Amino acid sequence: MPHIKNALIRYRIIDRMIRNPYKTYPSKSDLREACEESLFGSTYGEHICDSTIEKDLFAMRMEHDAPIKYSRKHEGYFYEDPEYTINDIPLSEDELESIRFAVQTLQQFQEVPYFKEFGSAIDKIATRVAVAGADGQQPNAFIGFETAYASAGNQWLPLLLTAIQEKKICTFSYASFKSGIAKPRKVVPVYLKEYRNRWYLISFDFEKSDWITYALERMEGVEVSVSQHVLKESFNPSTFFAETIGITTEKKAAERIELEANEIAAKYIESQPLHFSQEKIGSNRFALTVQINEELIRTLLGFMGEIRIISPTHLCHTWTERIKKQVAIETHGNIF
Repeated sequence: MPHIKNALIRYRIIDRMIRNPYKTYPSKSDLREACEESLFGSTYGEHICDSTIEKDLFAMRMEHDAPIKYSRKHEGYFYEDPEYTINDIPLSEDELESIRFAVQTLQQFQEVPYFKEFGSAIDKIATRVAVAGADGQQPNAFIGFETAYASAGNQWLPLLLTAIQEKKICTFSYASFKSGIAKPRKVVPVYLKEYRNRWYLISFDFEKSDWITYALERMEGVEVSVSQHVLKESFNPSTFFAETIGITTEKKAAERIELEANEIAAKYIESQPLHFSQEKIGSNRFALTVQINEELIRTLLGFMGEIRIISPTHLCHTWTERIKKQVAIETHGNIF
């Protein structure tokens, strides 16, 4: 069974490598190293050989109709049908059994501090696996899970995590939403953070001499240096994000925000606090102390028509201006 489980995992690693738009036409050696690193944490060929990869490619073609082809020109593999992915094929019973075993193992550590913040994710996976294939029917007919559509940039996660752990310098091209122009960046990565199904890298940017946050989905050509670079200033994520909602942190003081909600919205806000500093100061009134950033404003706009910003005044003004713009859009039909 372990041999079968490893083969099923290798198929998905190979699939991911072949579909990687940033490193096309992976060679047999590339596939072998990726599989060995993911399964055994090494790349020296101690556990997986080239013949194993050859058998995997053959099995993927025969068992999963994978349109794998070899390009002599590029000396690597590709999908003849670029839309193909093994992820579209239903999981086999062997794969489900492998996942069940892994989930059962993780559930034993849910109360350990290191894993506590991932408890809900583990529970979601456990529930999904538990209902998979019930009575031979697809569980999607009975239960719906939140779907993450933004996955671009996730291929950089392993590379960046390694760079963080080994204190290595990273270089990449980055295009912001505002300019849309890709520019080279040189940073020391220190922390990875997920927010609303998107991954972000917090790093020390050499050019800006400051902590800068970059979205993985807008990175291209990530490379890691060979030498180490130890920063003089240490990074503490708990302190860095203590006064913010979302991912944007600026060098400004947190402010006390007070708002009033109608009866229904108040119940939502009370059951799912906007920030850990949130406190109830009246029947339907709340206060929290945070930096005023774009994520906070967008969160509050989600309650438009149900809440009133009491203070501070400048946030009330921003809130009012956003609402006026929305009214103008609805009236004139022009968002530019």
